[in-house]
Amino acid sequence: PAAIREFKALLAGRKAAGERLIDVAEASPQIQSSTERAGRFLNLSAMVTVLLAAVAVAMAARRYTRRHLDNVALMKCMGAPQALVLRMTVIELGLLALLAAIAGSALGWAAQAVLAWLLGDLVRADLPPPTLAPALMGVVTAFAILVGFALPPLLQLRRVPPARVLRRNLEPPPLRYSLSWGLALVALLGVLFWLVRDARLVTFVTAGIAATLAVLYGAGMLLVRATGRLRGAVGVAWRYGLANLARRGRESVVQVVAFGLGLMVLLLLAVVRDDLLETWRASLPPDTPNYFLINIREDEAASVADFIVGRGLPRPQLFPMIRARLTAINGRSVEKLALAGDRARGFAEREQNLSWAASLQADNRIVAGRWWTEAEHGRPLVSVSTDYQEELGLALGDRLAFDVAGEPLEATVTSFREVQWDGFRPNFFLVFPPGTLDGMVGTWLTSLRLGTEERRLLVELVRRFPSVSIFDIDAILAQVREVMDRAALAVQYVFLFTLAAGITVLLAAIQSTRDERRYESAMLRTLGASRRVVLAGVAAEFIALGLLAGLLAALGASLAGWLLATQVFSLDFTLNPWLWVLGLVAGAVIVGGAGTFAARGVISHPPASILRDN
Repeated sequence: PAAIREFKALLAGRKAAGERLIDVAEASPQIQSSTERAGRFLNLSAMVTVLLAAVAVAMAARRYTRRHLDNVALMKCMGAPQALVLRMTVIELGLLALLAAIAGSALGWAAQAVLAWLLGDLVRADLPPPTLAPALMGVVTAFAILVGFALPPLLQLRRVPPARVLRRNLEPPPLRYSLSWGLALVALLGVLFWLVRDARLVTFVTAGIAATLAVLYGAGMLLVRATGRLRGAVGVAWRYGLANLARRGRESVVQVVAFGLGLMVLLLLAVVRDDLLETWRASLPPDTPNYFLINIREDEAASVADFIVGRGLPRPQLFPMIRARLTAINGRSVEKLALAGDRARGFAEREQNLSWAASLQADNRIVAGRWWTEAEHGRPLVSVSTDYQEELGLALGDRLAFDVAGEPLEATVTSFREVQWDGFRPNFFLVFPPGTLDGMVGTWLTSLRLGTEERRLLVELVRRFPSVSIFDIDAILAQVREVMDRAALAVQYVFLFTLAAGITVLLAAIQSTRDERRYESAMLRTLGASRRVVLAGVAAEFIALGLLAGLLAALGASLAGWLLATQVFSLDFTLNPWLWVLGLVAGAVIVGGAGTFAARGVISHPPASILRDN
């Protein structure tokens, strides 16, 4: 984007008088809309990966802190001051961040080469070689995430009491929530805004994740308590597993939240990858118009429609179109307005197409104000598209003055419309009520979907109506479909990194209680329990955790998918019932399987050595 802006500025400085620079947003809103939506899909994948990485770092740092409490207490007994402990912690954290950033940058360089190869057919020119800027972004992201999510728990090490050497139940004073949560939130939001540069997407995703965490925590507490009451009605293994859930109430809730968040994000990416991408593709169905007929004279409009119907095609919808130039906003000449950007100046300086309509089109949505009633037909009112409104900074109630072929026209803004430009159907920035533009000279236009055999009628149509101009947009349609297909491929490719981050969260959550499980398994085996019974109990515990997390993850992914579809991607959302089945099965299989596999090494340790260490 920066290179495009620089190139555009260079061309703008060299254009001659009478020349106008047109970007993709002005030349083809459909391609612009598809490109922006593809960028949002990729940004969402990147954001989710960073969020999952942050959660994994926080859980790993928590376990690291627990494992080093005794070592730090021993160092303090030997005279090590808090400052030394702090310096050692910061140096170790910095080296870890540097190594992770180097490894991640190398992996990212290889990944972008593969992605560039996948998108090679879409990019017609040779891409410039990768620069160090993405690597710098990776380094900064790694340090920010570690400082925000790993530093707060590690800071507790400097406050470990030396007496812990004799009394292992002594814990360091807990950190203030304002410090730990505040630092994490600042680091996370800073990184996301810096990487994505889409305030709306970042706001929706972070707010959704925060709300999901709160719901996961509350629901996790209730479900953990409920499962604890079931232990009397099940077998030995399940009784042991459910008892562990209830006994480690707080740790179990934290694990449910971690597992649930990891699974939710993976399910959400599945929703985005499958459901939302398919909905996006469906927004450009096979019957999308591929020809536009413009400059249809008013006295020929009905005849053109009859001609098309007579050739076996559906009756087309005709749209009136009148050329006009904006002259003033609220009585102030547009020449005196300080407009930022070429598109805003283009809206103000060049002629616009005005139209009228009695009802709102299906691919338009009112986002502010209201549509007119039949009683208001003929009044000086205008509905403005959000593109036009944002560029010119308009507000409801503003008065717009136009010059229509030398005749003045003034209208009041009554509504703002969000237009789905990627539908390739006639749409307008400015729409008036029927009757308002009566008496003004204009033309009509319509759109058609023609197959290969049906295109021959265009020759006959031009012979009969020589004033009609025909635009073939098959090439644009093909390019938009290619953008959709390549974006879907890129999202699936980036999804692999998100999948890796999600698995990392699950593994970090499993490892977070590894030490407690070692001690518990040693105690049970000392009391006579067989290794098989202990392993079955651990498997039951993780399967129960997975089922709880999967249930909550499916709920969170459904709500987040609806929010993203309707508020960010402007797509229809359809609830997929298989998402709930997938959540439960994935939770039980992934969490249960991974947890049981990780616990095998814990249970295999000789009980005597574990009890001696504790």
